Amino acid sequence: MEDEKIVALYIQRSQQAIAETKDKYGAYCKVIARNILSSYRDIEECENDTYLAAWHTIPPTIPKRLAVFLGKIMRNIALDRYSYNTAKKRNPEFNMILAELEECIASPYTVETEYEAGEIAKYISQFLYTIDQQSRNLFIHRYWYSYSIAEFAIHFQMSSSKVKSRLFRTRNKLRFYLEEEGVQL
Repeated sequence: MEDEKIVALYIQRSQQAIAETKDKYGAYCKVIARNILSSYRDIEECENDTYLAAWHTIPPTIPKRLAVFLGKIMRNIALDRYSYNTAKKRNPEFNMILAELEECIASPYTVETEYEAGEIAKYISQFLYTIDQQSRNLFIHRYWYSYSIAEFAIHFQMSSSKVKSRLFRTRNKLRFYLEEEGVQL
């Protein structure tokens, strides 16, 4: 079913909207959550919470790209679940992903840093358009979708060392770009 028709079902408050969303985007949402969380039960809960959040958000919000809209909701819910779970146990792969970006982005949480985070997000988005498509895809898959190095090697048909090297160089370019834009790191 087309995204516009699914959104129309949400607007009409038809429960079929959730079934159609799950059919079309269930696997996509699970991949996002699986790369952040390690428990299948948590992934299932996040998926259901994503559909509920979409139900409550559409309307008044009308997403232009349903996949991106759902992906953002799923990622935020999975990150919240990850934060909750880390009090009990750790996901070493996701901790490593976060540690890789710590070199580029400061993390003290204040109102000012919340504003700066929005500004930094704009700069990162601009930066991604200055690099080649493969580096951009690697960066997005690693830091948005939380792919592991092993998944990269398979998906992009590259060796693990080449993936690590490309990501390292891209992070260095990002750090340099942010410094040039006047972002304090």
